[in-house]
Amino acid sequence: MQPSDLKAESFAAYPPEAKRLATAHLAALQQLPLSFAPSLLREVIEYDYKFPAERASVDHELDNLTALTPAQMKDWFHTFAQFSLSAKLEDLNWVDQPAIFVEQLSAYLWSTHQLDAFRAAATAYGNRLQTVAPPADLPVRRLGIAVIGQGVTTSNELLFRNLRPHGTYFNQVKPDDGLNLLLAAASERAKAHPAPYGHWYVDGGQAVEHGLGLTCVSYQGLDPLRAALLKRIQGDINQPGMGPEELRTRLARLTPADLGIPGTGDPVLDRFQLKLFTEGSGTQIFATTFSQWTAREVLRRAQAYTLVVRFAPRQRQRPMNELLSNSHADAELDSIGSLVDADMGSYYHWINQQRLPGAEQSSFLVWFEGQNQALAVSPSLPRGTESASALNLAQLLSLASS
Repeated sequence: MQPSDLKAESFAAYPPEAKRLATAHLAALQQLPLSFAPSLLREVIEYDYKFPAERASVDHELDNLTALTPAQMKDWFHTFAQFSLSAKLEDLNWVDQPAIFVEQLSAYLWSTHQLDAFRAAATAYGNRLQTVAPPADLPVRRLGIAVIGQGVTTSNELLFRNLRPHGTYFNQVKPDDGLNLLLAAASERAKAHPAPYGHWYVDGGQAVEHGLGLTCVSYQGLDPLRAALLKRIQGDINQPGMGPEELRTRLARLTPADLGIPGTGDPVLDRFQLKLFTEGSGTQIFATTFSQWTAREVLRRAQAYTLVVRFAPRQRQRPMNELLSNSHADAELDSIGSLVDADMGSYYHWINQQRLPGAEQSSFLVWFEGQNQALAVSPSLPRGTESASALNLAQLLSLASS
């Protein structure tokens, strides 16, 4: 089947909003080459479970394709049309299972030495699309907050090593009630600039009271989901012939209903939380990895205006089979090692924030929880400097956000 053979009934198995979207842009989809169409349908089929920022991106792309003339369409996609595909790929049900097609396409392009050319074509297409659909202005400057070192009272580590050249290091911060002050400030931002999934609080342990307006995801709060998934993974691993690629494919197909875990009543958030464990590596067993990956996905997918991430101690490393079995509910924690992980995780948090629109005006704050060390990156603060100002966390955050 080729994209030119698509009909409205081809999307009968799609969720309601995805079906509506695909049908509305059927004429444009019919003109795409087979090497490209499934990649777009992979986004369309998940439309009902995407965040507003992701939906806007898909909408803009489809609207742009629909507006192109046949000559323009040929100009945009002539490179993609030149890639040779196998008969096996062409026979796949790429309409209903576009993700599987894309996965196998990648392997085929690599095996036929076409992957570099395809990557170059995809990059050129993305750059071209961005010029016709530039990002909208933000309603508020983006703010990232990382809280690290929970449970650590003293440390000889030189913290914020990677961030120091980019911001101001504060060594006399008043730690009293610091976490509550940061969460209160995040909640106030959410009230002042309400947006669905625009303001987040991620906790690598048990979430604390955080007020209204923040979308909250916590490691301990997802324990039932995580345990059910680990049980499923353990069962799949024990099956004869099961390899990592097949396991990954099975995990990608899972839905919250497959694990029999009651959801939040929010299908978008439920699907997102499941993907944190099925697409992340190590998120199922290490709290620090969970926090770092969740921060990445919140920024990449939801493009949050406010993101507070609190890292919690992870369990000590044990044999992988023991970790996957989830058999040690009282596993020993590695607080010092977790501080090192979280310090690097906060750096990645900042990097991922800088990849989003408005990066030049965004602010970032990382605090060693319960201690007097913090670092702020902001257009209003000097880089590569230190300050002995005695500020509480609310005052420091206000300074970094000004």
